[in-house]
Amino acid sequence: MKKNISISLGEIAERLKGELKGPANISISGVASVTSASPGDITFITSKKYLKGLAQSRASAVIIPRDMDWPYLPSIRVENPYYSLISLLHLFYDLSHKPTGVDERAVIGKNVHIGKDVSIYPFVYIDDGVTIGDYVIIYPWVFIGKDSSIGDYSTIYPNVTIREEIKIGRHVIIHSGAVIGSDGFGYIYHDGKHTKIPQVGGVIIEDDVEIGAGSTVDRATLGNTVIKKGTKIDNLVQIAHNVVVGEDCIMAAQTGIAGSTEIGKRVTFAGQAGVTGHIQIGDNVTVAGKAGVTKNIRNDQIVSGMPAIPHKNWLEIMAIFRELPQLKKRILDLEKEIRKKKD
Repeated sequence: MKKNISISLGEIAERLKGELKGPANISISGVASVTSASPGDITFITSKKYLKGLAQSRASAVIIPRDMDWPYLPSIRVENPYYSLISLLHLFYDLSHKPTGVDERAVIGKNVHIGKDVSIYPFVYIDDGVTIGDYVIIYPWVFIGKDSSIGDYSTIYPNVTIREEIKIGRHVIIHSGAVIGSDGFGYIYHDGKHTKIPQVGGVIIEDDVEIGAGSTVDRATLGNTVIKKGTKIDNLVQIAHNVVVGEDCIMAAQTGIAGSTEIGKRVTFAGQAGVTGHIQIGDNVTVAGKAGVTKNIRNDQIVSGMPAIPHKNWLEIMAIFRELPQLKKRILDLEKEIRKKKD
């Protein structure tokens, strides 16, 4: 909820440790995008390509990169406008949460350990042997299976399913409709039918992980599927059984990771990227949108295409691909000339 406050531009510049260009006494009462800003709002841009929109903005001030100048509007120059936006949102919006305790309509099993200052809303189901840390928020219609645990300061939004024996760390956010610990997709074809392999492993979600709406993280066949600390997962992402995702990875929507794949640190998957199973992806790799990874990738690579290849090679191939109609015509014309000479 937006706070009803007014803060001087000079105070904002001081909080952001930015360089102020313009009057310090301008009153700012809100944060808005370039296109929706009104007088009294502060906005931001991240590069020069947004200057055209800024010229038409009604904002009272703007946050810009330190290497830019905009003399037509009071500005604060900072190293990273996006990062500064985080501070602004905390400044102008009430993002705090007051604990509500355990609602009497929640179902709490036996031997459940619940920390202090929690908020457990109506119609939450918590099975036997679950451990809930301090300052945890669990919204309505969440299911938490037997012997699972949720660490301090974590937030579980409505309609999340957390199956049995799942370990979730501190400061984890899981958005609506996500399923953690569903069965891995494992079958053996024998005697003319698909026989299910029991999925008896678990899932470990480490600290500071965020999992988007509708995403799924399957439990391991044996051992654990692991999402390591700091990783951020978008909506509608599928992570299969026994996958290990390294620290500080980013997965955009509709990414799919097949079983037993190991992913290094700081790996980025753009939208609809896919990875086959039982391979290894190194640290600092970027997988472009719609790319299909079918073999191991070393550290510090950018890959594109299906099957995924180094991005530079993919660009060269795409340049040729666009010219194929002209190349085909040239080949047909050359064939005609050769036939004429033969005749």
